[in-house]
Parts: sequence; C-alpha cells; structure tokens
Amino acid sequence: MRPRKHQSERTVDPDRFIFRNLHNRVKMGTASDRYSGWLGQIYTADNYAGRITKRTNVVGGKSYIEEVLPVDSLTEYFQHFDILEVDYTFYSLLLERDKETAQKYKPSQTYHVLTKYHEYLTEKDGIILKVPQVLCAKRLYRSGEYIENELYLNPEVFIMQFYEPAVNILGKNLTGFIFEQEYHRKQDRIKVEDLANELNTFFSSVPEDKRYHLELRTDAYLKDSVLNVMRDHNVGQVLSHWTWLPRLLKQFAHAGNTFTNRENCIMRLITPAGMRYEEAYSKAYPFDKMVDGMLQDEMIVEAVALIKTAIDKGENINVIINNRSGGNAPLIAREIVNKLI
Repeated sequence: MRPRKHQSERTVDPDRFIFRNLHNRVKMGTASDRYSGWLGQIYTADNYAGRITKRTNVVGGKSYIEEVLPVDSLTEYFQHFDILEVDYTFYSLLLERDKETAQKYKPSQTYHVLTKYHEYLTEKDGIILKVPQVLCAKRLYRSGEYIENELYLNPEVFIMQFYEPAVNILGKNLTGFIFEQEYHRKQDRIKVEDLANELNTFFSSVPEDKRYHLELRTDAYLKDSVLNVMRDHNVGQVLSHWTWLPRLLKQFAHAGNTFTNRENCIMRLITPAGMRYEEAYSKAYPFDKMVDGMLQDEMIVEAVALIKTAIDKGENINVIINNRSGGNAPLIAREIVNKLI
C-alpha cells in the first residue's frame, strides 16, 4: 500500500468540495471517479497535465468521448470523500475460468484494475463494489435479445470468482457489496414468494457478511416476504433514486421505515425519477456542471431526511451520488451538505 498523509484533519467545507468526515455515521462518495469534468473541483489540473486519456462510450446508439484521469487521482478523491462506489466490477468477474492452462481461474482485467486502485488507498478509505451483473440479473442482453442467465445467484461463482478475491485485494477498505437486480417489466416478473426463496437460498449459501446490500429496481418486489429475508440475513435495502422506482421515502416506508441491515445503509442517487439512463447520460455529459431542470428538489430533500433518520436511529449511512442525477456529482454533494448542516 502506498503511504500518504490523508489531511483528514480538514474541516468539512462545501465551498471547497470537502465532504469527508461530515459525521461519524455518514460517509459520502460518488458512483465512479476519475472524471475530467471534476477538474477544479475535486482534482487539481496541473497534477494530470499530459496524463488524461480518452475512451469512447456508446450510450443509446450515440458515441461520447470521455476523458479519464489516471488511477493515482484517487489520492485527491479521498481528500474530499469518504467512500467510492466502484462500478466497473459490475461488468466482469474478478477471476475467470482459464480453459487454456491447468489453472482453474485466472485474474481478469477488472482484477488488475482493482488491485491498482488499492495501491492508492489509506486505511480510512472505503470502497463499495457492485457485484457483477452476471450474478445479479435473471436475464442478460446478448446478441440483440434477452436470454436466461445460468449464473443468476450462483453462490459458488460468487464466492470463488468475486467475493474471496475482492476481500483479498481490498481487505478492510471493502465497505460494501451492492447486488443490483435489473428492472422487471410486468410480464417478466416472478412471484414475490419465489424471489424471497431464491434470495434466502443464496444468502444462506454464501459467507455471512454485514456488507451485503440489495438494490431491487422493481417496486413490486419490495414486499414483506422479501424484506424479511433481507432482515434475516442482515442484507441492506439499497434506497435508490432511480428512473422507475418510487421516491426514496416511499421505498423506506415499504420496510416499515426501518433499515434491513442493522448497522449500515446505502443510499444511491442515480437518475432523475422518470428519466431513462440514456437521456440522463446525454444531459449530464461531460459531467462538469449542473444541468438546468435536471436536479429534482425532492431527491435532495428526501436524501437529507434519510441521513437525519439514520443518525437518529444510530445507523451508519453511505451516500453515493451519480453525475446522472443532476449533471455533476460534487455539486450535488454540495447541495445535500448545505441543507444538512
């Protein structure tokens, strides 16, 4: 691990985008990092002169050129935030089956990137990992159509090819796992009791861990039978401000205004209500400013209310902010903190 002084003695200062150590029960961070649009906010431009790379991201059939800072920018990121949600793990397992050698598994590119990230963490920095889609989604989009996912909630694959290597790489920096299930249209939904049984079987088969959190993007599944399984296994309900989900406080009300994980909660501010991913991305790109009319006031108000509720109940809450919820995550964080303090 690369040693560095963290400057954790800094006082919270929204004007300088310093949100670290806001409260001993509140950790604030963003969904992904290394955005060049955050230069002058989170990142110092001179530190990355000549080291910014470009990549093409195709969203909704349209190509966007993204400018990406080097991994060592984590040093500056964690001077401003407590935690980081790493979302690139959603697209790949950490270990892949090696069919060409005698080894059963080999590290994936994602494994190597995550290992590189760990080099720039101090013991006080937290990482939340998204569990790979291939383990969370009932169906996967392949070759222009949706197919049944044979690895859905497969405990062996989760343990061997993701959980164990993740714990080995990150150690105490690993703050949480997010299991994100895709939205199910009405014709694709299963019975709530069947989902509850699937989840119970899975979480009974994997190592007990208080860092598991489940994001169900189908409101119809937020019922007692599912939520009780989550409580039984101490799995957190991810409160998510996302396209087709109801408001944050309504999601919380589904669980009786209680947290299903007895120690930690994750709240994700992802997209405006009613706005699809493609539209939110297009509006927010290149993520360097707020977009007029994009940020929804109720998201900020309810996020602050949930933070206060967590503090009152003695619960730790991790607040994750996505650029797509308003245009620029650091500026959205400023809005929340100003209303909170």
